[in-house]
Amino acid sequence: MEAHNPLEVDEYDYEGLPPNFTLGYNMLAGAFAGIAEHTVMYPVDLLKTRLQVINPSPGAIYSGLTNAFTTITRIEGAQSLWRGMTSVIVGAGPAHAVYFATYEAVKQAMGGNDRSTHHPLAAATSGACATIASDALMNPFDVIKQRMQIHGSTHRTIAQCARRVYRNEGLKAFYVSYPTTLCMTVPYTALQFMAYEFVSKVMNPSRAYDPLTHCVAGGLAGGFAAGLTTPLDVIKTLLQTRGTATDAKIRSAKGLWVAASIIKQQYGYGGFFRGWRPRIITAMPSTAICWTSYEMAKAYFSRHSENLSIL
Repeated sequence: MEAHNPLEVDEYDYEGLPPNFTLGYNMLAGAFAGIAEHTVMYPVDLLKTRLQVINPSPGAIYSGLTNAFTTITRIEGAQSLWRGMTSVIVGAGPAHAVYFATYEAVKQAMGGNDRSTHHPLAAATSGACATIASDALMNPFDVIKQRMQIHGSTHRTIAQCARRVYRNEGLKAFYVSYPTTLCMTVPYTALQFMAYEFVSKVMNPSRAYDPLTHCVAGGLAGGFAAGLTTPLDVIKTLLQTRGTATDAKIRSAKGLWVAASIIKQQYGYGGFFRGWRPRIITAMPSTAICWTSYEMAKAYFSRHSENLSIL
């Protein structure tokens, strides 16, 4: 049996990108990757949100991932696992377009595309800058998504949900979790990009376009980063769903430290790892899909850049 070999691509420098590889190419590749990533694993993301909610309603108390899945599908129907996905589709396209465009621009500026050596600082910095820019776009859509995911949600469309949240809680409700989101996603993305670049370098030293490398490296990097940042994800979920809580302390939580205090008081330190299994289960295939889709689109645009000069 022949060993797996990366695809030979002599006609263009894949990692360096051609001079006419414009911002538009990166944004299209990123949008494609973001939508593919979030739609495929959406049901597991919904299970994660349900498990992370603090003081859930009596009908939403689950003993674990499997129990959550069977209970939701039995009582609410399998279609409820996709509730709120429209918000992700609408938000993920532009957010990931900005994400990967920023990543490539910063990585190129810091010399991260030099194939002669590993560049962990360039990878981490590129990832951090990318997530700061993209989360500013994605945070409102993420709030809407989680409001629609929780048990007993009466929101039927993202527009209806957005109007109700704005009317009842004001514009700040869409960004109250943004500082916490950054506290989570900046280290998450930095860890993910560093791990991705490292694994890619080990598996594929030539850095030629190789779907297997992108898939494996993306999955391992995503699971590693997701596991380490789960506590901040739990805090983010509390802040983004606080408007639906019956507990006055949760409804009035205004920031990271207040939310963390509530979680510790009610569940101890173990509360910061609620939903860690579905988070990792979601992250590994999601990031594998995301990186594979992005690198595939980037390779396509690089190969056909001369015929795609309109972007």
